Amino acid sequence: MQTVLDAIRSMPPAGAYSVIFALVFGEAAVFIGFVLPGETAVLIGGVLAAGGRLSLTTLCVLVFVAAVVGDTVGYEVGRLLGPRVIGWRRLDRFRARLDAAQRMLRERGGPAVFLARFTAFLRAAMPGLAGLSRMPYRRFLAFNAAGGLIWGVGFCLIGYLAGASYERVASLVGRGAAVTIAVLILLGLGVWLLRRRRASAELAASANTSRKQTE
Repeated sequence: MQTVLDAIRSMPPAGAYSVIFALVFGEAAVFIGFVLPGETAVLIGGVLAAGGRLSLTTLCVLVFVAAVVGDTVGYEVGRLLGPRVIGWRRLDRFRARLDAAQRMLRERGGPAVFLARFTAFLRAAMPGLAGLSRMPYRRFLAFNAAGGLIWGVGFCLIGYLAGASYERVASLVGRGAAVTIAVLILLGLGVWLLRRRRASAELAASANTSRKQTE
């Protein structure tokens, strides 16, 4: 996938838009989002927009549409295939996390769909689980669209501001200092992602413990 992300930077605008759309769309479609870096692609798109290679407005619209349509496909897969999807062997290693996501959906309903957009695993799994649970589509769509709008525009802007900041810093203090600052920012993001993964692991462990206690 790193090759794909690197390729986005060298593609013409139409190609970059298409790949970013496909990655965001695929995150929630048929549960394949566990291995698709849609969020990272959106950030790269924002950086390219800051450099004038892409239109920020077009990027925001495409990401929003891809998020909503991709989640709708995931919802339909869950609704039509139901337990067959959940029973896939390749999902066994995610079993505890899926159980925790289903419990979250039962307890919070629509808001769970909204919040799921901001966590990688839940972003991929929640649409299918919502379809499986037979959540009314209009309710799903409302929360899905709200989450997709805030997430899509938000990450486009984060990438855009990061790209613009890099160019501004580079013009003021030179490329070397700008690269150093960029590395420090990336390290900070890495720490944040590590903490988020640990929190997700703790959630999975808690779900697994709860399941064992009920058995």
